[in-house]
Amino acid sequence: MKRFHSDSKFFTFSILIFLVVLPTLVVAECTCDREDEERDKSKALRYKIAALVSILVAGAIGVCIPLLGKVISALSPEKDTFFIIKAFAAGVILSTGFIHVLPDAFENLTSPCLKEHPWGEFPFTGFVAMCTAMGTLMVDTYATAYFKKHHHSQDEATDVEKESGHEGHVHLHTHATHGHAHGHVPTDDDQSSELLRHRVISQVLEVGIIVHSIIIGISLGASESPKTIRPLMAALIFHQFFEGMGLGSCITQANFKKLSITLMGLFFALTTPMGIGIGIGITKVYDENSPTALIVEGIFNAASAGILIYMALVDLLAADFMNPRMQKSGSLRLGANLSLLLGAGCMSLLAKWA
Repeated sequence: MKRFHSDSKFFTFSILIFLVVLPTLVVAECTCDREDEERDKSKALRYKIAALVSILVAGAIGVCIPLLGKVISALSPEKDTFFIIKAFAAGVILSTGFIHVLPDAFENLTSPCLKEHPWGEFPFTGFVAMCTAMGTLMVDTYATAYFKKHHHSQDEATDVEKESGHEGHVHLHTHATHGHAHGHVPTDDDQSSELLRHRVISQVLEVGIIVHSIIIGISLGASESPKTIRPLMAALIFHQFFEGMGLGSCITQANFKKLSITLMGLFFALTTPMGIGIGIGITKVYDENSPTALIVEGIFNAASAGILIYMALVDLLAADFMNPRMQKSGSLRLGANLSLLLGAGCMSLLAKWA
């Protein structure tokens, strides 16, 4: 697992690079007039500070709720309640991808502020989202296969060492415990493979959420219109809370060490507030209608949508809804389906304000 730990550090470093590079990309001179809006710099700043604190708290609470499984038994992954909560969170993430992020990407990349060639001649939004979804599938597949192979090679090395140390007793031990070993080895392999898969899922999902969160945080922080900030702040509080529940559910099943859990939770909770802080800092030079900002935001939003939609449908919903445990329980299936609809419905409703 040392290799996985080093990959976790690389994941953390990559996120930091992203947070540093993106703001420099979206700063550009205006070449397309802004829409008329009521500006009040001092009042807008007060709303931004309130939004920063509120969104930070909401995100932290949301991501922590599923992590309380060890303290509150009802939230444990072994309980049916966990499936219900996870279905709700998956509905939120699915709706975020389809209803919030993808339309924003279409709006960015089809803006009249962009040149007709090439942005008006090809559906770049759908293309980027499709490529990202396929890329996520490839990362999911290869990462899981790599970690599984690495884990098996470590197990084989350990078995060889044990056999070498007990060479004189190999024959007797094998015959005496053959039935026991034959029944349990596949189960251990399955559990290990499932654990590795959950770890890959949780990290890829966090990337998709963080990409969108930093962009929307910058947009809110750079705005000087209280009328724009107020509804966006309220919607983002619920948005971060529900998304945090979805990510927290995946982190719980991944069974990371305490340090990794803390870092992933902090990254999620701090990303949007950091985006707001960056937006406040670049208010004077940032223009959301500049071609550079539109292209960068549009591409990142489309990529984020592809990741979120794939993760919600394949890694969260399909995996749980086809789980033998859910297939055997009619009440659990009904509860999970209703929870999924409720999560997607609540998040879709927020699109009216943000």
